[in-house]
Amino acid sequence: MSTHVICPHCDAVNRVPSDRLDDAPDCGKCHRALFTGHPVPLSAAAFDRHLERSDVPLLVDFWAPWCGPCRMMAPAFEQAAAQLEPYVRLAKVNTEEAQALAARYAIRSIPTLALFHRGREIGRQAGAMGAEDIVRWTRAQLR
Repeated sequence: MSTHVICPHCDAVNRVPSDRLDDAPDCGKCHRALFTGHPVPLSAAAFDRHLERSDVPLLVDFWAPWCGPCRMMAPAFEQAAAQLEPYVRLAKVNTEEAQALAARYAIRSIPTLALFHRGREIGRQAGAMGAEDIVRWTRAQLR
C-alpha cells in the first residue's frame, strides 16, 4: 500500500510505500527530503494541494507575525514537527498573507491549530500550546 505525500519544496505528489515513511524518503521530482522535521510555510495554493492530494494528516498553525502568542508558540510547534513527522505534516499559514484562506476556515483568533485528514477538518484548538500538548492533542484527534 502506498501513501501520497506532497513535497514541501516543489509541491509534487509522491507515492511512498506506507511501510517506508520512516526511511527518510526523497521527492521523485526535486530529490529533496519529503520530511524535514520542520513546519512547512504554506501559501493558499500550496495549502489546497497538501489538503486535497496528501494522505498524511495536516496540522496547520494559523498565525500572524504581529501576534505575540503566535511567536511564543513557534518554537513549540517546531519541536512538535520533529516528533510527529512523518505521520503528520505540520504547516504554518500566515493569516496576513492568506486572508481568504483564514476566512474560509473561520479563523477567529490566533494562534489556532487545525488538523485535517483526507481533506476534512477533524480537530481545532485555539490558543498557544507547548510542544508536548501539541503532540498529545494531535495524537488524540487521530485516534
